[in-house]
Amino acid sequence: MKRIHVVGRKNHGKTTLVADLVSELTRYGLQIGTIKHTHHHHELDTPGKDSYSHRLAGAKAVGILGPSMSAVFSPRDNLHTSEHDKYAHFVASMSFCDLIIVEGDTHTPAPKLEVWRSECGTVPLALEIDGISAIITDDEVEATVPRFSRSSLVDVIQWILTNHVHPKAIGPT
Repeated sequence: MKRIHVVGRKNHGKTTLVADLVSELTRYGLQIGTIKHTHHHHELDTPGKDSYSHRLAGAKAVGILGPSMSAVFSPRDNLHTSEHDKYAHFVASMSFCDLIIVEGDTHTPAPKLEVWRSECGTVPLALEIDGISAIITDDEVEATVPRFSRSSLVDVIQWILTNHVHPKAIGPT
């Protein structure tokens, strides 16, 4: 399964870009999945809930199935699992998707699109770390990776379709 990451510093527009990419890529008939990466330890399954009791009793995975949404909670052994294995396990539930877009996570090896705005007063990550595949900005930037204008999403979409989506997955526009 193909996966790309949209990375950047806080308040540079990652979430907006992910939403825009999903909206545009679905116009091509693609099934898109998204993952929001976080460094925070969120307890998504909370005490007092039935699903929490199931997990405390020893269930290795607990699912919640409602009329319009579903979720699966499964604890991870962060100390003994590689980043690759963490993603492989997680995206298995998204196997029907043509592409997964991850918001965040600069450390895991995968193609990364950096969103950057000079007005935020920081330098692009592409100048500090390896692994950035392209920068999306409306500002001038000196970098060795391709630069796409944020105001012209069509070039970003074309780059994704050309480099990260199997041609047979693309339907009529």
